[in-house]
Amino acid sequence: MGLDPKSKQKVKGFSLGMKQRLNIAQAIFEKPDIILLDEPTNAIDDSGVELIHQLLLEEKERGAMIIVATHHKVDIDSISDVALKMVDGRMFCE
Repeated sequence: MGLDPKSKQKVKGFSLGMKQRLNIAQAIFEKPDIILLDEPTNAIDDSGVELIHQLLLEEKERGAMIIVATHHKVDIDSISDVALKMVDGRMFCE
């Protein structure tokens, strides 16, 4: 995730993007069967977005079910098998 394991910097000093990377690392660290993410690429630079998509695709290949809530169409197009859209409180398959 681009985090330096030897860094002595405290998390409270991280940028929003670095905190987001840390949250995703924590979400996949123990290889869960279900991964639930809310706006995983928020505040992430382009190279970080590519890295996150690659990691999520690897988790998908491993057999994890990944559920992502996002407003970013590129996230949906990059990793989704099924996309649901919510309009006026109703969900439908795109």
